[in-house]
Amino acid sequence: MLNLTLRQLRVFEAAARHLSFSRAAEELHLTQPGVSAQLKSLEETIGMPVFEQIGRRVFLTEAGREVYSHTRSIQQQLAILEESLDQLRDTKQGKIEVCAVTGTAGHLALECISRYTKAFPGVRVCLKFANREAVLGALAGNETDLAIMGQPPEGQGLVGQPFMKNPLVVVAPPDHPLARQRAIALSALEDEVFVVREPGSGTRRVMERFFAEHRIRFRPGLEVSSNDAVKCCVHAGMGLSIVPLQTVLPELETLRLKVLEVERFPIVRYLYIVHRESKRLSAAVEAFKRTLIDEAQKAAAEA
Repeated sequence: MLNLTLRQLRVFEAAARHLSFSRAAEELHLTQPGVSAQLKSLEETIGMPVFEQIGRRVFLTEAGREVYSHTRSIQQQLAILEESLDQLRDTKQGKIEVCAVTGTAGHLALECISRYTKAFPGVRVCLKFANREAVLGALAGNETDLAIMGQPPEGQGLVGQPFMKNPLVVVAPPDHPLARQRAIALSALEDEVFVVREPGSGTRRVMERFFAEHRIRFRPGLEVSSNDAVKCCVHAGMGLSIVPLQTVLPELETLRLKVLEVERFPIVRYLYIVHRESKRLSAAVEAFKRTLIDEAQKAAAEA
């Protein structure tokens, strides 16, 4: 039986993933000689080299590729074990990884996490903001426990629970001619240029699908990568836009923007709590999920 240690496998996995002993040492907070010593011990145990150097580049040998494949499987099994043990602990300890799509989901995540951490100070919440495609990538790679986003795609092994309305509205600068009108016909938007989000944005996809379904000519103008940039561009008179209502509430209060009364608007969407179908949620993650749902229901009742 191979007498390999988890420490050896951990050092090997990092070195194999980076194909660099120095980067593995940096990631694991070890010295480079320490990494080399662990790898030498591993090679002595299996009786074969796992790396070979050609010029300045490091490559895995055939044995190294085999060890790397099995090492990743072992790490996945250990992660499953850790998740199972987390479920046996109470809700007041642990760590939660949350990804939120930049925009409405991000604002909501911050509000919820603030309330949650006050109720569960022993739980460490790690929040990352990203665009929709990056959040889906984090879910696919099992790099996050939960995601807060618009409706998830089907057929990717994801479970999504709608918990809060996220209506989309048409916004314009307050001095725009349409801002003085009421009951605006949808066809009036054909004469307007729109500030749009980047390809892959959930809001942009809904916007394009909406105009296509209603056979309205859509004229995209400036393309930006965040809702904050959208708001600045619209306020500067660079076009209209369709945005989640929650993201423009401060601008509506200060009269920097105005919601247009266009027929068939708002477009009703929902925010979802999403996780992998095979994900075994810890007690802390389940408590966070319940908190998010409860807070959304309270907000809806008070509205």
